[in-house]
Amino acid sequence: MSFVRAVKLRVPAGAAKPGPAIGQALGPLGINMAQFCKDFNEKSDTMYERDTPVSVELNALSDRTYTFDIRSPPTSWLIKQSIGMDKGPGSPNAGKMPSGHITPEAVYEIARIKQKDSHRWHIPLEGVARSVLGTAKSMGVVVKAADPEE
Repeated sequence: MSFVRAVKLRVPAGAAKPGPAIGQALGPLGINMAQFCKDFNEKSDTMYERDTPVSVELNALSDRTYTFDIRSPPTSWLIKQSIGMDKGPGSPNAGKMPSGHITPEAVYEIARIKQKDSHRWHIPLEGVARSVLGTAKSMGVVVKAADPEE
């Protein structure tokens, strides 16, 4: 039983179905898609709301078994959820006309979610927050403190 290959997938939490997207990744490795979907749905149901897109790193072994690690949703998805945006901006010019505003508190909340991933435990919260700011900027979202009048 030796390591064969690592595969990265993006799958909706609690709603994985055997289909072409998962099949093309797992089929060549000889992994049973239905079993993976069942295992993934059981594990992700307790972690995230249903249909939340999450990243999965699956490690395939030579005896057709596997292990997988569920990571947090994409930063851009978390930002869109935080500000109530349906889809990303049509143009990248945030300076002239921002596509939305996010509070510093929301940025740090997203950073806390992202820091829980197993590959980010060693990065300080401030560093993860700067990464979130960079993603927000590329989406045309501007950080703005909440007005006390609102």
